[in-house]
Amino acid sequence: MIWSPDVEAMPRPEREALQLTRLRVAVRRAARVPLYRDRLAEGGGDPGALATLADLRRLPFTRKADFRDQYPLGLFAVPMTEVVRIHASSGTRGKPTVVGYTTADLHVWREVMARSLAAAGARPGELIQNAYGYGLFTGGLGFHDGAEHMGLTVVPASSGNTLRQVLLLRDLRPQGLACTPSFALHIGESLREQGIDGRTLGLRYGLFGAEPWSEELRAEIEAVLGLRAVDFYGLSEIIGPGVAVECAEVRRGLHVNEDHFLPEVVDAAGEPVPPGVEGELVLTTLTKEALPVVRYRTGDVTSLDPAPCACGRTTVRMARIKGRTDDMLVIKGVNVYPSQVEAALLQVEDLAPHYQLVVDRRAAFPRLEVHVEPADLLVQRWAGFDPTHPEVGALRQRVADRLRALLALRPEVVVVAPKTIPRSEGKAVRVVERS
Repeated sequence: MIWSPDVEAMPRPEREALQLTRLRVAVRRAARVPLYRDRLAEGGGDPGALATLADLRRLPFTRKADFRDQYPLGLFAVPMTEVVRIHASSGTRGKPTVVGYTTADLHVWREVMARSLAAAGARPGELIQNAYGYGLFTGGLGFHDGAEHMGLTVVPASSGNTLRQVLLLRDLRPQGLACTPSFALHIGESLREQGIDGRTLGLRYGLFGAEPWSEELRAEIEAVLGLRAVDFYGLSEIIGPGVAVECAEVRRGLHVNEDHFLPEVVDAAGEPVPPGVEGELVLTTLTKEALPVVRYRTGDVTSLDPAPCACGRTTVRMARIKGRTDDMLVIKGVNVYPSQVEAALLQVEDLAPHYQLVVDRRAAFPRLEVHVEPADLLVQRWAGFDPTHPEVGALRQRVADRLRALLALRPEVVVVAPKTIPRSEGKAVRVVERS
């Protein structure tokens, strides 16, 4: 189902004309913000001089540091009397990112979320269990408003309380589930521990995002919950969830809502790269009123594919996020993202689908430990977990061989007792730093 076929299936020349018109308005709106006014003046960013979309490259980048430097409201382009809602990031890496919305912004957000839900397989009149956190985090209310906008009945479970999530899934039997992929896996394991086959609950689709995840983890989630797992993408600086989503039919890249968000991919120097080449995703808001953002360097690693999709949408597709530029680990000269380690680990039989990377930077050269758990059936065969058991050593060696073959890594593999690695009811903590 295509929610807005007039724009999602629009011929590319028409879409590019719309984008250019909206880009000029967006740059004029951004120029109300002192930061942008100064930068645009320095760079000759006259909106009237934007003759083509390629001229966007002459405009300055926006970075996460700009949000922190202008904390809390310095990037707002409208008076507070026009701001009807505020959201913010957790601020775990510094000051939180504060974002605002006008009434029109909220309407756009509901619309792009309705498109995302429809692409995943949602249908008006159905139920969806929303297990994203409500509050300042954009996930919970973003999904909630979009689902109501398209005519779904929302179960506002919020994040956490796994036993309650299971109860609601059993009793209300929603067709859809929205949460982080790590929490979806945790819910599935909890069902299994209670002797419940998650495939009998009637779930048809799941919308999972807010953290990088692999195809291997998708397969694990689908096996335990019996649904079709769909990836989506969003970030609070741009709008929240709803920037891009996979279509359930094809699932070969995430369709970007290009009439509202203009994507680019650049290399480390900020130069554009061709379609299909990996780089850092850069986004410009085309319709945002309260907080217009010009060329925001997201830090997310992906590539773009402008080819039309078999689902009927003509919007550009971005590859699934490989990781963040600031999450990349450099271990003895090898560059690796946690999602790559995840994909390698989930190919090893007899491992539970949980892991943690422990990076020790206290020595001259960083040292990486990969903590993994044996699968429950394996532990049952052993009649309990014993770290000295010969098969534990054999499993450790198989994991090390797999990582070395696929990633050229030689980390220390630590097989820990079942349920030792923390389970996530929100975003999973995959990397632990010791310094």
